[in-house]
Amino acid sequence: MSNFRGIWVALVTPFRGGHVDFDALAGLVTKLLADGVRGLVVCGTTGEAAAMGKDEQLAMLDAVLKIAEPHQVIMGLSGYNLQELLAFQQKVQARDIAGVLVPAPCYIRPSQQGIQSFFHTVADASSVPVVVYDIPYRTGVRIERDTLRSIVRHPNIAAVKDCSGDIETTLALINDDQAEVLTGEDVQIFSNLALGGAGAISASAHVRAELYVQLLEHMDQGNVAVARTTFYQLLPWIQMAFAEANPAVVKAALSLQGLIANELREPMQACTAGTMARLQGVLLELDA
Repeated sequence: MSNFRGIWVALVTPFRGGHVDFDALAGLVTKLLADGVRGLVVCGTTGEAAAMGKDEQLAMLDAVLKIAEPHQVIMGLSGYNLQELLAFQQKVQARDIAGVLVPAPCYIRPSQQGIQSFFHTVADASSVPVVVYDIPYRTGVRIERDTLRSIVRHPNIAAVKDCSGDIETTLALINDDQAEVLTGEDVQIFSNLALGGAGAISASAHVRAELYVQLLEHMDQGNVAVARTTFYQLLPWIQMAFAEANPAVVKAALSLQGLIANELREPMQACTAGTMARLQGVLLELDA
């Protein structure tokens, strides 16, 4: 089984004037890797991939791979036209990467059997490990616990990004030990590690990434009290990061740090002035 344990950053896509800002992207990737994160997830939800063309997504991946090592990069892979998805998967897998992050097909609401068939078809076609992205509030379809436990038995499926909102499913996946469990809900990072999970794919870890890395290291060393203190230091920022639709607040924070422009792609909107004002206070407190 591939080792995905660690803090992965669900990477934003910097835009400027409606186009990907590759200079800002290079600076952001360099900084996050220097902060010690396990790796980067490119063109996922936080990366606004749904508003990007496939050529843009591949250009984004190629730009990240100029800086990051292949084992540090997971690529988002989503869609509900299976043949188009498989064709894009082959283009993605022409690059040397650590894995692909795949959610259930949205909008069409397939049966549980259909969901399992979908993931196994993608996994059969995959030359890299697959990370199942369980996020029912975005896809509109819940992967039932027994279905998910069956899906991850596929030898090409290595991990789950867990946004299920169902603690019993989380516990079952960790206890089964068929796939690593990375939380996608940042507020659950400490509890994921305490329960035996593998870490996180985190949007909020764009900011003070080194603290997230330290939290995991403290847990691995058995310093639970120290890790808990670090988590509560991060918690106000984590809560702030999702005060509006992701990645609006994360991009605002990065813009305040001078790393990217505060620009999202329609229909996403930059966060409100009120949120921005609260955000500035939270960031000051975090850095104090």
